[in-house]
Amino acid sequence: MLDKKTKQKIINKFKIHETDTGSSQVQIAILTEEIKQLTEHLKKHKHDHSSRRGLLKKVSERRRLLKYLQKEDAKAFDELAKILKLKIAKKMIEDEEARQKIEDEILAKQEAKAEAAEAAEAAEEERVEAENKKQDEE
Repeated sequence: MLDKKTKQKIINKFKIHETDTGSSQVQIAILTEEIKQLTEHLKKHKHDHSSRRGLLKKVSERRRLLKYLQKEDAKAFDELAKILKLKIAKKMIEDEEARQKIEDEILAKQEAKAEAAEAAEAAEEERVEAENKKQDEE
């Protein structure tokens, strides 16, 4: 649990506007600091399972907020990830890039398939026209 002074410093550092206390950036920064403190606590107290559960809840909440921020404002997400030095953000960026690459490959395959179908259709039309021309000549 963060004390008021630490929490206020984090809010002042990451706030978007003057009265901001609950934006995604601020929430992520606060959760990151709480996660760091809980991690240090758990290094000393290995059998504190209730704190471990709390840590996992905070990590999952931060992940949800990061995913939301990445979707809504990629630039702010990148800046925040750099400032907080988040490993999970790097993984999320890599996953997003991999997903985008797969989507691009699927679209390319669909376009190639459509072009092949058009080419086959055009070849069929030419063949039919050639037959019709041949019949007309006879």
